Amino acid sequence: MASLQAHFLDFVIRQQVKRRMSGKTDLASVRQSMQRSTLPAPSGVTFTPATVGGIPGEWVRPSRGAASSTLLYLHGGGYFACSPKTHRPITGAYARSGFAVFVPDYRLAPEHPFPAAVEDAEAAWHGLVADGHAPRSIGVSGDSAGGGLCLALMLSLRDKDAALPAAAALFSPWTDLAGTGGSVVSNAERDAMFWAPGLVKAGALYLGGAPPTDPLASPHYADLRRLPPMLVHVGEREILRDDSVRLAENARSAEVPVDLHVWPVVPHVWQLARFVPEARRSLDLASAFLRQHVEVRQGF
Repeated sequence: MASLQAHFLDFVIRQQVKRRMSGKTDLASVRQSMQRSTLPAPSGVTFTPATVGGIPGEWVRPSRGAASSTLLYLHGGGYFACSPKTHRPITGAYARSGFAVFVPDYRLAPEHPFPAAVEDAEAAWHGLVADGHAPRSIGVSGDSAGGGLCLALMLSLRDKDAALPAAAALFSPWTDLAGTGGSVVSNAERDAMFWAPGLVKAGALYLGGAPPTDPLASPHYADLRRLPPMLVHVGEREILRDDSVRLAENARSAEVPVDLHVWPVVPHVWQLARFVPEARRSLDLASAFLRQHVEVRQGF
């Protein structure tokens, strides 16, 4: 049974975000609106500007004691908005769980269309490895577009015979920019945040003319063999629900271990709202999953 806080969040997002965003067509105003929606970061962590692999971003670490594992977090925002700062509620929660989290401020569309974000994620990954973080000691995580970007990163690394991260935790990943999942239609009214036309528009900004079925833009169309274990969390009411459900099906067909959890009521990337019990539970499960697979290293 969903919590009262989850129902409240669903209502607030529907009233405060979906209605407001549906009337905006100017890219700058949409970006500003999404940036203003930033929720408070948790206490007990530090945020330090840094550059890794030539990509700017920030390290998020526990304030006391050394982190035992490394995490590369790729933020969402439709590939055209948001930043490491907007996702501090999630990255801060990971840091409180003992991770040293690097969050790249990857290039955004339409100024930098596909595959710029993939290139930046890959550069950050190689930068972490070059700085002494062994691949088996690194996990990856991301939400929405950042979840799809995690998959694109792993696919690109695999296809180049490069070392892969130990595991991936994905929150409502956007895996099909062609929008062929059945939930795009069936959840059109139930989704608290998105309208399908908005997703189409965001996808076009990112693709910049590239086909939406390119596996590095839409991992739904990729061969997932030899990818590391994955945890996938998504809301049952989301229009992106089937992006996660079909990802899990494709992963299992490719013999990739996957743990899929479909949550009732909660809106898209509810993990940002730490006052919701389901948000804390999701992040706790993701942290435990990553710790299970990532090798422990001291001093980062």
